[in-house]
Amino acid sequence: MLAEDQSEVIKFLHELRGATAVERIETHISYVFLVGDRAFKMKRAVKLPYVDFSTPGLRLAACEKEVALNAVTAPGLYLGVRKIMRGKNGRLGFDDGDELIDAAVEMVRFNQDVLFDRMAVDGRLTAELMTRAARTIARFHRGSPTVHQGSGSVNIAGVLRINAAGFATSRVFGADELEDFNRAFENRLTAHASLLDAREVAGKVRRCHGDLHLRNICMINHEPRLFDCIEFNDQIATVDTLYDLAFLLMDLWHRGFPEFANLVANRYLDETDDDEGFVLLPYFMAIRAAVRAHVIATQVEESSAAATDKLVAEARSYFDLARSLIVMKPARLIVIGGLSGSGKTTVAEILAPQFGSPPGARIVESDRIRKAMHGVQAEERLGPAAYRPEVSEKVYGEMARRTLAILRVGGSVVADAVFDREANRARIAVAREAGVPCTAVWLDAKASLLRRRVASRTVSPSDADLEVLARQLVADTNGITWQRVDADRDAHEIARVILELQCGS
Repeated sequence: MLAEDQSEVIKFLHELRGATAVERIETHISYVFLVGDRAFKMKRAVKLPYVDFSTPGLRLAACEKEVALNAVTAPGLYLGVRKIMRGKNGRLGFDDGDELIDAAVEMVRFNQDVLFDRMAVDGRLTAELMTRAARTIARFHRGSPTVHQGSGSVNIAGVLRINAAGFATSRVFGADELEDFNRAFENRLTAHASLLDAREVAGKVRRCHGDLHLRNICMINHEPRLFDCIEFNDQIATVDTLYDLAFLLMDLWHRGFPEFANLVANRYLDETDDDEGFVLLPYFMAIRAAVRAHVIATQVEESSAAATDKLVAEARSYFDLARSLIVMKPARLIVIGGLSGSGKTTVAEILAPQFGSPPGARIVESDRIRKAMHGVQAEERLGPAAYRPEVSEKVYGEMARRTLAILRVGGSVVADAVFDREANRARIAVAREAGVPCTAVWLDAKASLLRRRVASRTVSPSDADLEVLARQLVADTNGITWQRVDADRDAHEIARVILELQCGS
């Protein structure tokens, strides 16, 4: 904290509008005052390696930039900037006076229960909600301005330098462990450099949100909204789009929601067709965990004795997560086939977070690929023409292409389709080319169970109805040599059995 004293401004905000009660929320760089139906966010007078709020003018400029940037992703939430001025009588007021003392962003106050981090704690996050959030982020990234100011690897090297500088301001971690820690990140950067550089050339480095964790997503007017983006440091926010996404994935993983981290990653990649970057997600998540570790460690230096132990433990938890994420796990392919209603997609979504490097395996699903080929959302129904044999051949060909590309760079995959035709089963046997282990499974189920499940479907990527199932049941599947698993049981039990099967198709 700088010597400059903001206590007078804080007192002014407490007295604002004659409020009888003011709630204050404090972070390492901001104060937020909840006053009636408004929230006022003020920058703390700090100067750190990655942010300078040391003067009223710098704080005003940051407030103005915050409103301009966040108005795009959270329309109606940000109302404007209020200058805190001192008048000739010595009193402070909004926007009227002779001397700029400070500035505050004025926002509509909302119930804290709509924050995604509160929803996570309360168990109110759902797959449907996280799917909508992933699509919101994908739309935001598509509209974000591309920036070409150096290579992709140089961009990430800048992030690592900021991390190292942040750790250097704290005494939470030992010098030896920090040396090993930083070296591991530098080595991984070298391994990923060519891919990072190619992505920058392709326009994947953009002016992004920069701080995209659960607390900075909220439900406004029944829609997920992104807010409180990084406004104070363009370098921190100008990053690979997948690095931006990785903060949310890391946050979900750290909080014990691997299934939602995997779902968000898969739904985002479905929307953006960005599979070539999938292998970078574990590294990006590791960097994000390191960011949280050094930020919290910085807070320890100015915390009370009572808060120190808690902050040290939290910083250590992120540090340890970062160390685990930096170690790549072996790639593996699991292929799941079965007739409509056998539970392939449900099992695939349970399996995916449980193997491969976090956030788990990429799900390559025929239904979603078919919908993407026709330019519609996964939940929209397609007509019979979309299921002609020549279209299905393209779908299975695309599945094989994507699967092989991901496996070759070290990612894991769950491939999910009917696979009732021998040609399609042969096409997906790409693990041999990639040199990775493969488990190919056929889900067996009685016709009565399949009919019951298909008839009970509501919104789903699959368009299969009872008529489609009837045509599938005519085919002879007894000759399929994949490992056969009884589908008439709990999906989690099926996933457990599949994970324990010996690799080999």
